[in-house]
Amino acid sequence: MVSAARERGEEAVVVTFWPHPRTVLQQDARDLRLLTTLAEKKALLKAAGIDRIEVIPFTREFAAMKAQEYLEMLKARYGASLVVMGYDNHIGADKLTAGEISLTPVMVVAPCHSERSEESPISSTKIRKALEAGDVERANGMLGYDYELYGVVVAGNRLGRTMGFPTANMQLYEPLKLVPANGVYAVEVEVDGRNFRGMCNIGVRPTVGGAAQTIETHILDFDEDIYGLPIGLRFFRRIRDERKFPSLDALKEQLARDALICKK
Repeated sequence: MVSAARERGEEAVVVTFWPHPRTVLQQDARDLRLLTTLAEKKALLKAAGIDRIEVIPFTREFAAMKAQEYLEMLKARYGASLVVMGYDNHIGADKLTAGEISLTPVMVVAPCHSERSEESPISSTKIRKALEAGDVERANGMLGYDYELYGVVVAGNRLGRTMGFPTANMQLYEPLKLVPANGVYAVEVEVDGRNFRGMCNIGVRPTVGGAAQTIETHILDFDEDIYGLPIGLRFFRRIRDERKFPSLDALKEQLARDALICKK
């Protein structure tokens, strides 16, 4: 799309919707988890060379719009001269495919591939399943970038500090963001404009009788008070499953081994 816009001397514009259509239409909305928040989506699109991003509020009334009405709206509101669609996309309540659209010139994009993955074709469903299985390396290959979580550091029980492994307890900005499977991960941590290596535990902390899922990260070679600050995690590799240890000493010994793996 960017290439076509440059050739025509026009803008490359992405039209997207918020909230997610499945939450409005209640299509498995309870199970919906997002690969990107709206802010992350905008940043990725800008990095890809998109000139302008238009966010349309998604409502049931909007969802009832037929394809021709939608294309007329794109022309009237945004001056659309070319619509770029995926090979398996359809638009409008009448679900027209690219081959059924005559009102506006359409460019159809072939199935998605990534230089980092042998998967073909790539799909959001495959990426979600990889993350839900904890296979962040496979997910990253399909995404073309390392999967990220963003949130704010909130107070925890400080148990990690007593064992020599203080952790930053993350509260996600977007509750619907997909969290990888429970386990221990090697991550890169972004805090206060700086990047550090870290190890992240996602889970319920069974050794200390936890119940609710938490996202806790020990930042390697770091000792600062960051409560209340924004934090970002980029996932590289899953180190092991979360499991219950017979004692805190046994857990501490395992954390030391995990930290060495993450450093490597």
